Amino acid sequence: MYPKEIIEKLIKAQKAVVLTGAGISAESGISTFRGTGGQWDKVDPMKLATPEAFAKDPKYVWEWYEARRRQLREAKPNMGHDVIAGMEEFFPKFTLITQNVDRLHQKAGSRNPIELHGSIWMARCAGIPSCGEWEDRHELVNLPPQCPHCGALVRPGVVWFGEGLPGEAWAEAEKAALECDVFFVIGTSALVHPAASLPETAIQKGKLVIEINPEETPLSGLVTLSVRSHAGPALELLREKLLANDSA
Repeated sequence: MYPKEIIEKLIKAQKAVVLTGAGISAESGISTFRGTGGQWDKVDPMKLATPEAFAKDPKYVWEWYEARRRQLREAKPNMGHDVIAGMEEFFPKFTLITQNVDRLHQKAGSRNPIELHGSIWMARCAGIPSCGEWEDRHELVNLPPQCPHCGALVRPGVVWFGEGLPGEAWAEAEKAALECDVFFVIGTSALVHPAASLPETAIQKGKLVIEINPEETPLSGLVTLSVRSHAGPALELLREKLLANDSA
């Protein structure tokens, strides 16, 4: 699964970047958004995940997000999350970028992941001007919730269709992709832009790019190595090989 020359390059790598998508959380029982049986198979994202949908029916939007929050409360990190958290100790400089909003990486011990799409646990005042954003893990009963500061409606702290990514987070992610020695693409369809452009940047720069995904993606034919597997088993095997060679 991992050629010897790949392992040797990884051991010498100083700067590693990991980009994760919904596939890694699927191994914790969280349904993905795309693909057969995904969230967007069941509901129209344009009626849930856009500023226009929220303006039209904030209660309906919040009911869906609160149901998903209840599901996520019980979710636990899986082996893939655990191995990625351990990578922080293996590589001298390590950057984790995630498209996921569930914060399972933090539960597993990852310290400062870049959340490109925000977090479902964040709430944001939708007033103009906004009173800001805060973490709220309470089960919300009165929907839609109101800002405790100004009384305006509160929206989920996630990035919706038609919205730009957080500027600071995106700049940090781009910088990491440009400067890395190795880039891991794990459990992402590589269809959502601009996030999908990050591994493309690493590929164009001639970096070592490793994809781990049970399904083929648009990146599969372009990366250095494409591992057709779920994240947990593939990452655990990689950890074993790296530790065995590092101590040899």
